[in-house]
This record gives sequence, structure tokens and C-alpha cells, in this order.
Amino acid sequence: MAKYVMQEMKNLHKEGETILYPRMVIDGCCETEELVEMITKGSTLRKGEVLASLQLIADGMATLMAHGRSVRLEGIGLFTPSLSLVEGKEREEPDSNSPRRNAQSIEIGNINFRAEKSLVQNTNFQCSLQRQKGDWRCNKSKHSPEERLALALKHLDSNPTLTISEYEGLTGLSHTAAGQELKKWASTPESGIYFKGRGSHKVYVKR
Repeated sequence: MAKYVMQEMKNLHKEGETILYPRMVIDGCCETEELVEMITKGSTLRKGEVLASLQLIADGMATLMAHGRSVRLEGIGLFTPSLSLVEGKEREEPDSNSPRRNAQSIEIGNINFRAEKSLVQNTNFQCSLQRQKGDWRCNKSKHSPEERLALALKHLDSNPTLTISEYEGLTGLSHTAAGQELKKWASTPESGIYFKGRGSHKVYVKR
């Protein structure tokens, strides 16, 4: 039986207000081996055959998407590649005098997935929900965005770097919201903040 909580989030239509929406509690991740064992139980398929088929599908999808095509798997969904700038490359501005980004500055940044309705309906049909005790409340900052930026810059006056966790502590935002806002500041040249490193090693510095 799956569990859910009511998650608090900001109301985008009414500043200062929050709304509640249901959120499933994810209880771990099913890895490939477990899924394959479940599929092969009671069937004539061998584990090695299913694993090999999955790898062939993954390789074929990568080849097709690398050539600019999306891939639809019947009963599963649609996979579409999306582009992003190589980390460290500045965004091209609409002004024709700004540096133009060439192919070496762009990469496949993600694969977007949109589930087919049949997969959603099948999952819903098999799902039995139970409410978990306690709900999730969002962390509200008592500071405006401008005040939060000033706090970040003040921190960087006396420290070489700023992490998401440190910004979270300075502003009162949730970890996710703090990361999203720092990313926004880093993509806004006039903010005075940029980043270095990547992944879990990414930190923010004065521009």
C-alpha cells in the first residue's frame, strides 16, 4: 500500500498564501535487477534475455535521439531530448553584438519523459493509498528576494564561496527553493553572483 502526505506549497496566484496538495511518499527505488526478476517470474523469458533487450532498447533510443528524433514506447511514454549550454558557457543574448554560441557550447542536457495515459491509468488502477501521519510544510522566508540577495552578497564579502545549505540557513528557504533561487541569481549577471564547479561540488561565488 502506498502512502501520501499533504504538501504545502506557495500559491502562485496569491502572494503570501499557501495551498495543500497530495504528494506520494516514495518508499525506495526499484532497480533494474528487481524489475527484471518480477517480469521473468512465471514467464518463459530468461533474466539475461530481458537485460539484453533493455540494453538494446536504451542504445537504440540514444542513437535515435542523438539524431534529433523523439522516441515513443507503446504503453510507456514519449522520450524527447532537450539541449542546454555546456556548464560555464554564458547564455547568448538577443543583441546581435553579443557572443554567439556554437555547437561546441551546447549539449544534450536532459531527456524529457511524458507518460502515456495507459501507463498512468494502469498505475492508478493498481494503487491503494493510505495517509501518512504528519504533513509537509514549506519553509517560509521572512526576507524579500532583494533582501535575500543582499544577505548572499554580504556572506560573500567575508567568505570565498556560498553553498546551498548556507543560503538555506541565511534565508529560511527550503533546500530546494534555496537551490533554485541561487541558480536564478547565477543566471542573472546584474545579481553579482556566479557559480563554479558542478553537481554536488557546485558552489556560488562573487561574479
